[in-house]
Amino acid sequence: MTPKRILIFDVNWIGDVLFSTAAIRNIRYNFPDSHISCVIPQRCHEILEGNPHLNEIIFFDERGRHRGILGKISFVLKLRRERFDIAFLLHRSFTRAFICWCAGIPERIGYYSRKRGFLLTRGIVSPFRDEMHRIDYYLNIVAKSGYKVQDRFTEFFISEKDQKYAEDFLKSQAINESDFVVGLNPGGNWMPKRWPKEYFVVLADKLAIEFQAQIILTGGPQDVKLAQHIQRLMRRKAINACGKLTLKQLGALAKRLDLFITADTGPLHIANSVGAKKIITLFGPTHPAITGPYPSRNVHILAANVDCKIPCYEENCNNNRCMRSITPDEVLTLVRKVIV
Repeated sequence: MTPKRILIFDVNWIGDVLFSTAAIRNIRYNFPDSHISCVIPQRCHEILEGNPHLNEIIFFDERGRHRGILGKISFVLKLRRERFDIAFLLHRSFTRAFICWCAGIPERIGYYSRKRGFLLTRGIVSPFRDEMHRIDYYLNIVAKSGYKVQDRFTEFFISEKDQKYAEDFLKSQAINESDFVVGLNPGGNWMPKRWPKEYFVVLADKLAIEFQAQIILTGGPQDVKLAQHIQRLMRRKAINACGKLTLKQLGALAKRLDLFITADTGPLHIANSVGAKKIITLFGPTHPAITGPYPSRNVHILAANVDCKIPCYEENCNNNRCMRSITPDEVLTLVRKVIV
């Protein structure tokens, strides 16, 4: 096959971009000698940084420099200069299809919709979005456009430098190799997916008392205050790593931890992609069959037991009873089984 110039217009969120790495890898299988570029928001850069299946990462700053008409024209001109032959549109938006059309990319492949169907050269009938796992949702575009799909796992690449940083961080906190180290990730990109912070307090103290666990609270800069609140209410000491690690360094830390406990968030999928030793994940409004970690050989899932329809996308839910239905004692019972 003659080498092509391939553009992958990816999705917008950390977890979804991570799910898309299976599609990226399978596109590479089909175009082994081609130049493959991927468009993402800059906030997702670390998810694809170091990915050997890509030749180039391009930033589309829809909220900043590419927000207005002039910004989008400049982006179109950039894509035109690169002379891409094929665009795989993993994102369903009209704007992204229109950009690829304006950029003169001859083949434009993605899910069909009435609004953007005329912009695609190969419009694929979309399955209902919650019929399949997100990994398969993106892989389906590859398969239904006539290309082979060989496997379906996510990838996240960390360097020796990232691993050394994580080890140095643990040493700076007086954590030894013999210590039982547990990471608790209390944040989440939307509130209904979060486990109650008071539950994290109870669980953290019980882990520290029963297992002499060293507790590390993980998250981004936006989670610093949440972690500080948990620290203040705990009877035992916890280390606040929120905002102190890049996503790559968080992946390296997760690989080193003895146990990682989190809700359905980007860090869950990062931890799973790097092969964390043991993960317990808590699912409330989302469904493991759709956004659960895969592969799940080291993952133990606790799902809500309520009569709500799941998945539920009610961001303004005022009782969060699905997550509240998973108790600290239930998690602790699972911990006892997992760490044997």
